[in-house]
Amino acid sequence: MMNVIEFFKNIPKKKCHQCGHEMNEKADCYGNICDECDHPAR
Repeated sequence: MMNVIEFFKNIPKKKCHQCGHEMNEKADCYGNICDECDHPAR
């Protein structure tokens, strides 16, 4: 059985659904779009 800490270390990085770039996790957001694609000027 896998250790809980090892399980979370092995989760792949989150990717933007629009551009495909890896993105940082946002503490207060569960969105799948990076800051660049989600910019209000776009």
